Amino acid sequence: MSTQTTSLVKTLNLKNFTHGTSEQRKEFAAQFEAGLKESGFIILEGHGVNTHLIEKNYELWEKFFTLDTEIKQKYEGVEGGARGYTGFGKEHAKNRSVGDLKEFFHVGQELPVGHPLSSDYAANVWPEEVAELRQYALNFYRELERVARNMLEALAIQMDLRPRFFADMIQDGNSILRAIHYPPLDDSMDKGAIRAGEHEDINLITLLVESTASGLELLTREGEWVPVKAEKGQIIVDAGDMLSRITNEVIPATTHRVVNPEGENTSRYSMPFFVHPYPNSLLETIPSCISADNPEKYPPITAGDFLYERLVEIGLIKK
Repeated sequence: MSTQTTSLVKTLNLKNFTHGTSEQRKEFAAQFEAGLKESGFIILEGHGVNTHLIEKNYELWEKFFTLDTEIKQKYEGVEGGARGYTGFGKEHAKNRSVGDLKEFFHVGQELPVGHPLSSDYAANVWPEEVAELRQYALNFYRELERVARNMLEALAIQMDLRPRFFADMIQDGNSILRAIHYPPLDDSMDKGAIRAGEHEDINLITLLVESTASGLELLTREGEWVPVKAEKGQIIVDAGDMLSRITNEVIPATTHRVVNPEGENTSRYSMPFFVHPYPNSLLETIPSCISADNPEKYPPITAGDFLYERLVEIGLIKK
């Protein structure tokens, strides 16, 4: 990681919050909020997600993405990409018409039969060609949910909210594990396209374990693109549009992109975890984020309605 990125993005250890003293917990929460405000990213260590679990997920997803296109397409078309496979070039960044140079697969919340929210979520689809995927992907999903709850509890404490203010929003929420394959570049690809165009995530926060190659860049508050990469054992955490909205932009959403490779032209795999509230959760401005200098910017909206609007904007749902 470059010296500039190291100095720009704070590295925090989650054990200081989950197992630390009262002062360590307060300091972690303060540094987490400061990192989201200053650069939009923090790098997290001490999160407890097993390295083997991460590596096994990458191994299994690579098996899926190397299947023939006709086979992958069997798992496509679930409610605007809410679950299952989305083919190459079908998603584009907001305000861009050129598709991103990627294909991906979504794993969502799995709830027991009869759960009040079970009818709100599309069922996951699982490739029969990769038999172990369901077990390992769901274990990974649960682990990232745990980390997200800890991070959001720290943020709530720092913002003088009840500790579970954010965590209750994501309880049985519509969070998404996205496995992404960015194939090697070739001459058939649009010359104006990149692996992932400049964008902000839709959700509250995103957790991103180490990817298999570099390419992720963040846009600093000063308007400069800077590379950032999670090393082995680290998770990048960034703020999305939903968090920006309910904090009245006190915490801005993080603008980022994935640029095309220079030099070695190989596949890149990535597994972001998008942390979403349950669909009827109301996104309304936190009162302490409203002031004379920062009047309320947004009316209340449910998380489900907000998500729908954004999926239309990025081309995953056609009106």
